[in-house]
Amino acid sequence: MEDYELQEVEFWRKLEEESLSRSAMLRRSAAAAVGLTVLSSPAAAWAARAGSDEAMSADGIPLKLIKAAKKEGHLNVIALPHDWANYGEIISAFKKKYGLKMTEDNPNGSSAQENQAIRSLKGDSRAPDVVDVGPSFAIAGADEGLYKPYKVAKYKTIPAGMKDPRARWYGDYWGAISIGYNSNIVKPAPKTFKDLLKPAYRNKVALNGNPLTSNSAVSGVFAAALANGGSLNDVGPGISFFHELKKAGNFIPVDGTPQTVASGQTPIVIDWDYLNLAYQKEFPAVHWTTVVPSDGVYGSFYCQAINASAPHPNAAKVWMEFLYSDQGQLIWLKGYSHPARFQDLAKRKKIPAALIKALPSPKLYARVKFASDAQQKAAKAKIAAGWPGI
Repeated sequence: MEDYELQEVEFWRKLEEESLSRSAMLRRSAAAAVGLTVLSSPAAAWAARAGSDEAMSADGIPLKLIKAAKKEGHLNVIALPHDWANYGEIISAFKKKYGLKMTEDNPNGSSAQENQAIRSLKGDSRAPDVVDVGPSFAIAGADEGLYKPYKVAKYKTIPAGMKDPRARWYGDYWGAISIGYNSNIVKPAPKTFKDLLKPAYRNKVALNGNPLTSNSAVSGVFAAALANGGSLNDVGPGISFFHELKKAGNFIPVDGTPQTVASGQTPIVIDWDYLNLAYQKEFPAVHWTTVVPSDGVYGSFYCQAINASAPHPNAAKVWMEFLYSDQGQLIWLKGYSHPARFQDLAKRKKIPAALIKALPSPKLYARVKFASDAQQKAAKAKIAAGWPGI
């Protein structure tokens, strides 16, 4: 194992030594890349649940489930842009492997819109079968009864703090808030949130989405709060920072997207590290550069869940199995995000060294902070009251 990988694994192991209740994990969720218990085999896990020696695929998925999914023939997904955490490759690999057709609705939609689609399209064949939402939206959706409990074969290797006790949702990958910028036109290089207030960045700074509806943007406010005297319990300074940024003429009301990055419309974007890192490769002419701001190191994971009234429930289960298989997890890692089962993969020496070396130093991530469910809910309420008008 490479030195870099040893550093990364040791970091996750140290965090794992803490007592990790679900709320504690959401506060210290760097262990989102940790899996404590390795199943002897996916097939054994399924056999234990099913109480039989049901025939399995090579990935440990019951052949009976795959057959049922193929009979449905279709899967509806929502809010999965192809350049987000390498979802393009995930979708292509899934369709090739199982031969299912897919409808991809509202690729740039928010977590709030995903849950709303479940509500609005209940009983409709167009409803999303699965969603990928931020933790606060996952908790709210589960409480509302929007999701169907389901345990994938690799369920036990997902950290306890990254999953709902009733398996209505579980974390899939995580990232840290970063500052991405077009080094062709942004000079000097910003390194911190405080830097973004400089006159040199007038009409240049954007967020990925609106914090009233987007987990990415909410996380940007959390990070700004940490950088300006706030805390996970108080995002007020983060809201004030964006008010100040707008007053200085630096904050622009344009959502940062691959298109705005490529066109130069958003020279600086506060966004997930895995998205900004991907832009470096996707748009070489832009010379996009990514830094995790040293004054506000904040992270969050996303969560997978199955619609309680999914029109294609078996296809939804196969999708979940694929995402949490070794293949699916490594595709996310290839897209610069930290997959939930990172530790399990590392223990079994399944991670190519090149994927580890492509990530920023784990020393910086050692400082990352994650909000609990209560802190997320409190932040959303405070943002709802204080953000309008920015």
